[in-house]
Amino acid sequence: MRIISIDAADDPRIAAYRDIRERDLTGREGLFIAEGEVVLRNLVSSAGLCRPRSMLIADKRIAALEPIIAAAPADMPVYSVGQAVLDSVAGFPLHRGILALGEKPEPEEASAVLDRLGEDAVVVAAEGIGNHDNIGGIFRNAAAFGAGAVLLDDRCGDPFYRKSIRVSVGAVLRVPCPRPLPLADLVETLKAARFEVIALTPSATEPLAALRPGGRRALLLGSEGPGLPQGIIDRCRPVGIAMAGDFDSLNVAATSAIALHQLTRASGLRTDGEFSPRGIGGEAIAPIR
Repeated sequence: MRIISIDAADDPRIAAYRDIRERDLTGREGLFIAEGEVVLRNLVSSAGLCRPRSMLIADKRIAALEPIIAAAPADMPVYSVGQAVLDSVAGFPLHRGILALGEKPEPEEASAVLDRLGEDAVVVAAEGIGNHDNIGGIFRNAAAFGAGAVLLDDRCGDPFYRKSIRVSVGAVLRVPCPRPLPLADLVETLKAARFEVIALTPSATEPLAALRPGGRRALLLGSEGPGLPQGIIDRCRPVGIAMAGDFDSLNVAATSAIALHQLTRASGLRTDGEFSPRGIGGEAIAPIR
């Protein structure tokens, strides 16, 4: 391990970590900030799609994180700092004491990602999701239920925003997410790749509970409030989740979990309870702990 002790918050070697609450690295030179032990484990995992560039860790956490640090590239610097210095760099008390700087993967075209998926692959597609908690939740659910990819339209927020990564417990770093497309183009790309596009909408007459796993399926989720445009719904298979009384609203991340469970419940779970998705080249995605 290459451990480098830092004793000053203004050390230029850790400038990228400074004031992370105010200036997230999203969109800046293809970098992002990862936070917390579980996220860090996913960043260095062999299943991860991103490359760690450096770590900034409270000195009291170094020993416990040795296995994770050892899994990172041998030439990657690990900066060890006191808790007070770390809090000063971050701009707020960072109780977890763990940060890392990572590189986003090179964006791929949606068609290329979809072409690699199996004949029974399930993917998630989303329109106009700006809330970072919801984006993170959708990625977490996609990883948990073995979705082959998450496709976002060009109105969604960046999943590599620090909060989205944290809420996803690192799933953003593992689940393929191709280059965003306008919604209409996204739907046509899915159809061209032989995916049945299932539009989740409370106006649907067909219940989600009637669907069974099998075939290439894309779950299309709209933004909370307005939902999917009617013109898009008309080009898809509209499906709804039955709810009590006259209530017709679910959080979009919760909706993704319910729908993914319905489409994967009979095909991906092994008898030992681990998940074995068939989405990417037939390889299983290791469960996130």
